[in-house]
Amino acid sequence: MVTGETHDGRVRAGRRGVERDKLHVAIVQALEAQMLSGALKVGERLPSEAGIARTHNVSTRSVREALQILETKGLVRRHHGERAMVVRDDVNEFLGSLAVTVKQLFTDRPEYLVQLMEVRRIIESEVVLRLSGDGRSIPDAEIALAQMTAAASAGDRPGFTDSDANFHLALVRGMRNEILNVLYDNLFSIIVDIIRVSSRVPRKSLPEGYAEHEEIYRLILARDGKGAVAAIRNQIDHSLNNLRIILDNAALVKKGKGR
Repeated sequence: MVTGETHDGRVRAGRRGVERDKLHVAIVQALEAQMLSGALKVGERLPSEAGIARTHNVSTRSVREALQILETKGLVRRHHGERAMVVRDDVNEFLGSLAVTVKQLFTDRPEYLVQLMEVRRIIESEVVLRLSGDGRSIPDAEIALAQMTAAASAGDRPGFTDSDANFHLALVRGMRNEILNVLYDNLFSIIVDIIRVSSRVPRKSLPEGYAEHEEIYRLILARDGKGAVAAIRNQIDHSLNNLRIILDNAALVKKGKGR
């Protein structure tokens, strides 16, 4: 059943600040929240379009637009003459569908890649700070460092960037927070692509890049949280600057072709 509590995703009638053409987005978010919380279970049918419209004080047109989005994401199934049915509530798959939506946004708005890097900076700064709290070793991070060393020695930049990404993933997984793992795993493929792209503007040698990562790990083991945060922020900011250069160059090329 659709609950009447704001916490469970109800869109209140008096929201004056929401533009009319965005109301369907609010409905999508409300229904998704109820699916994740278990208020709406797999196999359960949603209320009628008219019922949802009354609950959220919107038009049935907005409801139909919202249901179309949910169906595209694979969260509900609709048949003519029947109420929509919830067909998936698995958190991993649900977040996977969100990741696909995020990727589509990046295709339309490349500048969102910069915002993702900023989000990554926030997450990983907190991760290394907390990991530094106990200074325990992270085997997967050590494996990634060993792979980076081998790639640097062989002059293998693609192999190095893959190991670079694995190092950062190992740090996040080292938190042993399942929710964070699910979130980060679904964004990881995008982050890997960003690392690969930003590495095309090589401003440092591979051994220098390895030394940066080795220093981050050393600071974590030494329980130097402040130093680890500064080091990882510096490393991500470097990648972010490279990404901005690539996006600016791409924009210039696109502008030139449009003339």
